[in-house]
Amino acid sequence: MPDAAILSPNVSAQSRIREGNPFPLGATWDGKGVNFAVFSSAATKMEVCLFDKDGATEIARYELPEYTNEIWHGYIPELDHGTVYGFRAYGPYEPQSGLRFNPNKLLLDPCGKGYKGEITWDEAVFGYERGKGDLSFSTLDSARFMPKSVVISGEYDWSQHKGKPHIAWDRTIFYETHVKGFTQLNQAIPENLRGKYAGMGQKEVVDYIKSLGVTSVELLPVHAFFDDQYLQEKGLHNYWGYNTMGFYSPAPHYSAMHKLEEFKEMVGRLHDAGLEVILDVVYNHTAEGNEMGPTLSFKGIDNTSYYRLMPDDKRYYVNDTGCGNTFNLSHPRVVQMVTDSLRYWATDMQVDGFRFDLATILGREPYGFDEGCGFLDACLQDPVLAGVKLIAEPWDCGPGGYQVGGFPPGWAEWNDKFRDTVRAYWKGEEGMLPKLAPRLVASGDMFNHRGRNPWASVNFLTAHDGFTLNDVVSYNEKHNDANGEGGNDGSNNNESWNCGAEGPTDDPEIKGLRERQKKNMLATMFLSHGTPMLLAGDEFGRTQEGNNNTYCQDNELNWLNWNVTEEGQHLTRFVQKIIALRQNYAVLRRPRFYTGAYNEELDVKDVSWYTPAGVEMGMDQWNEGGARCMGMMLDGRAQPTGIKKRGSDATLLTIYNSYHDVVMFTLPQVSHGRFWKLLVDTNLDEEVTAKKPRFDFGAEYGVTGRSLLCFVLEAEKEGEEAR
Repeated sequence: MPDAAILSPNVSAQSRIREGNPFPLGATWDGKGVNFAVFSSAATKMEVCLFDKDGATEIARYELPEYTNEIWHGYIPELDHGTVYGFRAYGPYEPQSGLRFNPNKLLLDPCGKGYKGEITWDEAVFGYERGKGDLSFSTLDSARFMPKSVVISGEYDWSQHKGKPHIAWDRTIFYETHVKGFTQLNQAIPENLRGKYAGMGQKEVVDYIKSLGVTSVELLPVHAFFDDQYLQEKGLHNYWGYNTMGFYSPAPHYSAMHKLEEFKEMVGRLHDAGLEVILDVVYNHTAEGNEMGPTLSFKGIDNTSYYRLMPDDKRYYVNDTGCGNTFNLSHPRVVQMVTDSLRYWATDMQVDGFRFDLATILGREPYGFDEGCGFLDACLQDPVLAGVKLIAEPWDCGPGGYQVGGFPPGWAEWNDKFRDTVRAYWKGEEGMLPKLAPRLVASGDMFNHRGRNPWASVNFLTAHDGFTLNDVVSYNEKHNDANGEGGNDGSNNNESWNCGAEGPTDDPEIKGLRERQKKNMLATMFLSHGTPMLLAGDEFGRTQEGNNNTYCQDNELNWLNWNVTEEGQHLTRFVQKIIALRQNYAVLRRPRFYTGAYNEELDVKDVSWYTPAGVEMGMDQWNEGGARCMGMMLDGRAQPTGIKKRGSDATLLTIYNSYHDVVMFTLPQVSHGRFWKLLVDTNLDEEVTAKKPRFDFGAEYGVTGRSLLCFVLEAEKEGEEAR
């Protein structure tokens, strides 16, 4: 950023400052000066401190002169964008009452759009004296140990790009990845751009992602965040980034050129390729922790407003997040800050949507989760946010925290029941057929209400948190020793199966089974109703060596290894094929839930379930605990929308066999076709599948143990097959 035209420290500060405006919050440059505005309901005085361009030396300090509607504000002429600054808040230090003002602590702007520097974990960044408890008061000045906020101009020529692609929900396929991890080891990227926004925007990266057939790149947190002190002390890092302090600022350590334009250029290049950009955002807690945590921003500006405090003792923090504190989305000013932040990213930064970490927090009121709470209502009525994708991680560790299916219309939700059920089914557990069936048709048991659409169910097999797909089929147990927590971190409920050996093996039978199991689960996801999400690297079988909680591993364990094996290349081609099938066959992407109800007027049942004998399943078959094989037929003649007319889409038959041995499956006869044509057999190479002849009704197909097949019904007359 350009150097700031900062006033010389020998100029009388208060003689230059003007009243300014209480809106917008943060630091706003208008070409002639900078307006500062910061909310605090209890501060008695607020100062803005200006620093040299390196952020090392304070060169001027101004008291904000006006206080309007609980907002301190002032305007300083002649300041330029690039100005480095921070706040000091004055007020009572009464931890028992939740008040933790300490003007010795330099504070980051809660609405700051740029950051400079990193935190140094000195005792000065804590509001109390270390060793004396949080009721004590620290007189140490924290400025030289703190990062600083930076005034930005926000100027960027978006006209050089094509603009947002606006991918329809039914076509959406999320691709979850990490800015650094995806590019750090990619030899096709210039070395100085690896691990950076600029690297993510390189043509080689964009072309690769586009080639998979996915539509929306979902980035792990890029909001400015810090390393936890306890991780630094162990030589580890907060790699995932779920430790936010700046809800408006891109993380500066992902910037090669230290310019805001770098992030925007990345977004623009992805948009030019027709790819959306989704941000994983963390508005549920901050890096300030609990009462023993540092004073970095919100805690020192207005602790009682920004955080949920224990109602009977405001010294302590509600910890529904498991991270020490919980953001208070019951407060209107906090709701304002979060929604302002979202609008900023959606407009100025042009991102296409947000995945909300621990989203139940955002809907929690003091009495529990409420889908009609202030924040969720604000999103519903906001004209900007109504036009972007909103995805909830619908759980937290607070009371009533599991809310899958409980978010209001307009939201999509991560569906962990899809993940767990699909893994358990392909592992070969008994009694899974009645549990699997609803997951294959967008989990209507959880989402089919209030006019919600099937896309509301975000179906995933793996995510950043947990095993990779390769490790799901390679490890029975987690192997988290590298995290330094004695193996006590990470989930013990992985629904994984190593196929006969723990970890890497040279056994060809085990290796072959693992490759087929990967295909089985990937095909299950992409051929299911709902919105798929693919974890980056799963398409070529990347491993984390059995570590299911790599949040602190900023190294090769998390960075994608682009020296892809022959098996990995084969798996990538399979992923490309199965995604293309999904996009080609509209019956997999319909806006209506499949219910299995018979439509007497159309003489059609939208989804039918078949036994290996080729007959529809009855209650006895559903309740047969040892049954591990079934077929699902999606009838293309069913109503695709609410208009009462027969559909004209293709009819698909998918066969799932998690039994360990071959099952002879009789292909059912249907009235509106001539024969079945094989599209997928996870036991066969694509070249072999393509050469398979047609299969007549009543023909028996030997379904290999632990494999998936998909057939399309050839239309009654040549050329009538619908897409």
